[in-house]
Amino acid sequence: MDDLDRQILDILRRDARTPYTEIADEVETSEGTVRNRVERMMDDDIIERFTISTRTGNVKAMLEIGVAVDVDTKAVSERMAEWEEVDFVWMVSGEQDIVLVVDAADTRGVNDLITQARDQEEVVSTKTRLILDEELG
Repeated sequence: MDDLDRQILDILRRDARTPYTEIADEVETSEGTVRNRVERMMDDDIIERFTISTRTGNVKAMLEIGVAVDVDTKAVSERMAEWEEVDFVWMVSGEQDIVLVVDAADTRGVNDLITQARDQEEVVSTKTRLILDEELG
């Protein structure tokens, strides 16, 4: 990955729907070059997926989850990723092992997810942080 790839990724992070022609103008190259580089980054799994960010009026939160030391964290993460209100699942280092970013209809929905997480036999602790505001980078 070079500087041009990073510039293209920067633009796509802000808005994944940006047309290749606009990206090409901004980074001063051709549309074909942008297209080829995006396709290569997709083939190389640098770009995993294109996604959207929403402002639904729902309650967004981060659920930080600690699991027992003998647990397959990846398996637990994959299972939690299937929960309807979960937008992202991150395996992290530090005090907690897994972070869920959730988008629930209300605080009761967030509380239900906390309960669902605590009901998992591998989970030993949870910590919740409500997301008050977010800015796209």
